[in-house]
Amino acid sequence: MRLLHTMLRVGDLQRSVDFYTRVMGMKLLRTTDRPEHKYSLAFVGYGNNPEHAELELTYNHGVDHYELGTAYGHIAIEVADAYATCAAIKAAGGNVTRDAGPVAGGSTVIAFITDPDGYKVELIQR
Repeated sequence: MRLLHTMLRVGDLQRSVDFYTRVMGMKLLRTTDRPEHKYSLAFVGYGNNPEHAELELTYNHGVDHYELGTAYGHIAIEVADAYATCAAIKAAGGNVTRDAGPVAGGSTVIAFITDPDGYKVELIQR
């Protein structure tokens, strides 16, 4: 078994594709439009399956926002330099909600950003 993708419901598909491609540097891998079933999909990532897991962005036609609830935590992305990545994300208009720095009680450098739908994304420097 292996992880294939994580699905996020989004309120504006193009806005989310723009964020994950332009701000986060992912590639738009493929799209599916099912107007008869009232949904559209966009898969983004840093590479294709099977080498890389992907994000499936799901837009349900007519739904412009979701309640995130309290169970969702975050997606984690490895970065070479969390400080430089945060600066680039800010310069591209992204929302850094925790600047890069050591995790509480440890030495691993992390940061957090929030996507346009409110989903948290952790950046982990490796």
